Amino acid sequence: MTAAAPAPAAPASVPGKTLGIVALILTFPFGLSLLGIILGFIARGQSKAVGAKNTPATVAIVLGFIFLIGTILFFALGGVALFGGLAAACAEYGPGVHELENGTTLTCN
Repeated sequence: MTAAAPAPAAPASVPGKTLGIVALILTFPFGLSLLGIILGFIARGQSKAVGAKNTPATVAIVLGFIFLIGTILFFALGGVALFGGLAAACAEYGPGVHELENGTTLTCN
């Protein structure tokens, strides 16, 4: 009679793997990409310390930077459009305080 082969050991969990997944999830909501980048770097560092790869953390870092740049561009271009429109309205009305047709007050210098 032969002895039964031992059952294979369960794989050890990789440090930082769960945090990498959390970082990846946090990169998607609007405005949280910076938090996803930070947590991604922390998670990747934890995994790297034990010599393991952490793909979710790396993806979180890359997507976080893409979304952060997109957010910055969105607000920068939106601000230019907003203030450009105000400058055009003041050029049309001239200096002073003006009551617009929609009930808004416009003050131009």
